[in-house]
Amino acid sequence: MTERIKADICVIGAGSGGLSVAAGAAQMGARAVLVEGAEMGGDCLNTGCVPSKALLASAAEAQRSGARFGVTRVEPQADYAAAMEHVEATIAAIAPHDSQERFESLGVRVIRAWGRFTSPSDLAAGDAVITARRFVIATGSRPFVPPIPGLETVPYLTNETLWSLRERPARLLVIGGGPIGMELAQAHRRLGCEVTVIEAATVLNREDPELAAILLDRLRAEGVEIVAGAKVASVTGQGGAIRVEVEGGRTFEGTHLLVAAGRVPNTESLNLDAAGVETNKSGIRTDARLRTTNRRIYAIGDVAGRGQFTHLAGYHAGVVVRSAVLGLPARARHDHIPRATYTDPELAHVGLTEAEARKRHGDKLTVLRAPLSANDRAQATARTEGMVKVMAVGGRPVGVSIVGPEAGELIAPWALAMANGLKLSAFANTVLPYPTLSEASKRAASTYFTPKLFDNPWVKRVVGFVQRFIP
Repeated sequence: MTERIKADICVIGAGSGGLSVAAGAAQMGARAVLVEGAEMGGDCLNTGCVPSKALLASAAEAQRSGARFGVTRVEPQADYAAAMEHVEATIAAIAPHDSQERFESLGVRVIRAWGRFTSPSDLAAGDAVITARRFVIATGSRPFVPPIPGLETVPYLTNETLWSLRERPARLLVIGGGPIGMELAQAHRRLGCEVTVIEAATVLNREDPELAAILLDRLRAEGVEIVAGAKVASVTGQGGAIRVEVEGGRTFEGTHLLVAAGRVPNTESLNLDAAGVETNKSGIRTDARLRTTNRRIYAIGDVAGRGQFTHLAGYHAGVVVRSAVLGLPARARHDHIPRATYTDPELAHVGLTEAEARKRHGDKLTVLRAPLSANDRAQATARTEGMVKVMAVGGRPVGVSIVGPEAGELIAPWALAMANGLKLSAFANTVLPYPTLSEASKRAASTYFTPKLFDNPWVKRVVGFVQRFIP
């Protein structure tokens, strides 16, 4: 028997963004329904951010070397199964925060079924039909499987299926040189696998090539084979013996294949036509308030086509809560959203890259660099590979790229600055503890003022006057 449910807001998808909207709406007094057909917590908890960072942590431990610090190097024995058990334990530790029980305790009605629109104001899910004043689509994305000849006949892994492995791959072939591919490539190399990454275009093509080169040099030094500009022509073989051929005839052989060729939004099963919701090649079409072509329906996170980051979905959730729950004129902006690739060294960015900034600002652009080799903390820890690179216009940062240890942490104050319109002088005026890696950011900001102070003849005249005539 069909249950009819009336709600103020119905959220489809229990990932980061959907959970935030549902919790916020319910705690503010709205009648909230959450619909999820898969696991609570979504991709980030179960197959994305959390498991990959847990595996990277295990890989980092396996890589530790004491030789340069006067400690005898002992070759680590990596236990792949134990590393995967650490991944599973990490997910289990975080899962209660995203659980159905917790959200029901907050007052959210949780329906564990796939949702499908039957009209602009109705959603069928399992044995229920939800009629809501507003809907929020937060269905996320899934791995893109490219139409490679032969791929459908060969066993392959994605970031969704990888975590079931317990036996270490002897030789892992990775199709795709984006953040997911490079993170998992380095992790597996450090856990004792032979790894080859095959990328059709440029590896980490969204990132500043100057900084990406530093990271790629490190990965190659660790033994990761990186092949760029190689479009896969076909895949053949079977489990344990897989062959990848690229255009031009070169072939690569491995025991396992990981497809990390990007992601696509989850929209097919929603029956969006019935809801009057239009899509484009990136996902669901939305306006600045994240409303779709049906003004009663919002889309957030990966499915909204503005970027595929958990923290972006969380930001979108805040915008929708202010708009749909509180009735405030909230709008989303995306120029201040940071991103990070959690390899070692890490690569982080916010705002415009140098190429983007030059195209937009031309001669008004100033590029500032602070190499970690000039940072005392980096010297003390023997981690001097990397730099802070700042794109500045009129004394304000318009983009920042960082490669080095903890770059994902070091980008935080720059994201703060860009979100709030701070000037470089805010960094130059800040006193930081010594010695810290954060001093590299201050050094980069301070170099903006160096020519204004030290190469300015008027400053020298003023100093001369003060020293001669002011007692």
